[in-house]
Amino acid sequence: MSDGKDLFSRDDTAFMPLAARMRPRTLADYAGQQHILGDGKPLYEALQQRQIYSLILWGPPGSGKTSFARLVSELTDSEYLTLSAVLSGVQDIKAAIRVAKDNRLQKDRSTILFIDEVHRFNKAQQDLFLPFIEDGTIIFIGATTENPSFEINNALLSRVRVYTLKELCDADLHKVLDRALTKDAELSLLNINLTPQARELMVASANGDARALLNLLESVVTLLRPETNHTPAAELMVSPQDVEACLGQNMLHFDKNGEHFYDQISALHKSIRGSDPDASLYWAVRMMEGGCDPVYIARRLLRIASEDIGNADLRAMTIAREAWEAFVRLGHPEGELAIAQAVVYLAVAPKSNAVYSAYKSVLAKVRASSGFAVPKHLRNAPTKLMKDEGYGDGYRYAHDEDGAFAAGESYFPQALDGTRFYYPVERGLEIKISEKLRRLRERNQQSDKKRYEGTSD
Repeated sequence: MSDGKDLFSRDDTAFMPLAARMRPRTLADYAGQQHILGDGKPLYEALQQRQIYSLILWGPPGSGKTSFARLVSELTDSEYLTLSAVLSGVQDIKAAIRVAKDNRLQKDRSTILFIDEVHRFNKAQQDLFLPFIEDGTIIFIGATTENPSFEINNALLSRVRVYTLKELCDADLHKVLDRALTKDAELSLLNINLTPQARELMVASANGDARALLNLLESVVTLLRPETNHTPAAELMVSPQDVEACLGQNMLHFDKNGEHFYDQISALHKSIRGSDPDASLYWAVRMMEGGCDPVYIARRLLRIASEDIGNADLRAMTIAREAWEAFVRLGHPEGELAIAQAVVYLAVAPKSNAVYSAYKSVLAKVRASSGFAVPKHLRNAPTKLMKDEGYGDGYRYAHDEDGAFAAGESYFPQALDGTRFYYPVERGLEIKISEKLRRLRERNQQSDKKRYEGTSD
């Protein structure tokens, strides 16, 4: 447990990282999140009145969750306590509650208990907070990068309000950058001048993460600053090359087990379904660059080929399967090109979910109805007894019929006779499939054959 007040102490700022020194101390300094902190928004109005309630902040790294909690403590004159769910246990929670009780009883002061990575606490640990949230001993603020619906107990969710924080847009990041260059005592002495290209590169590389942006700025300044701390006579010019030297490999947001993973694979799937090869390729490459196993993407492409293309283009599954095999044979980095080729092909292929829809309809029918007996004319009759029972009677061998089609024959249980599940679309190969099925149905209608004649279940 730690008391967060010292982070705003002017005595210790020289040893803090730039991101810590630039935590906002007023709502005007806080960048982004206007969807919850704009004028007239309930949370904004509560803070204007120096009031706050327990809440959970859900958002990506660098979106301002910790900064918001510290800002709230300043605005409400509350004591700020923080725990990390990664490092803390039951005893740490109990110690924080004791401090909060003392603040309330002895000092008549509220306590904000900020829990970073709150989703990492188990159910029993989360339950420890419930009575103290209810009686006002603590103002609970949890921060998480994971979907609270899946990771936070319902009992805790019912006692807090959940606010979703978004990645900072470029305008927000420019605001963060300008504030650091002009308001930070150390940086302002250096008279830093970012070229427009260097500024845009820094903002783009941050991926909506204010902390990443400030860390990058600090690295660039460390690289270029003069050996002495005296005010330089000339500007400290920063070029795109200087930024690139500090940037290293751009680590994109990707968590193999987290929300970003499912968001990005969903974006890939929907881009292919929407026949956008450019967006499809972007998401596939972004995931692979971010650390996703290309074999996982290849498996997903095989699913997409069946679900969203189906019989409209029978080559789709073959190409997806061969891309998978090519990657396994070639490995990294050559094999990624085969994955990319399959992504583009699937995106531009004709689309049909007719088989997928038919499968779901049949599955629902099977689960909702009792098992119908197989009509006798469709049963096999390998023994004399079974033949005497009428198994196979009346079955028409399709190859002996005109066009190898037994017009008027039924292959359903009688209760389902005439049911249709598969409706091919008018795209790709399914155009021809649809035309053939239409002709066969017409022959069925013209047939005088009596279905199930001489058979009974």
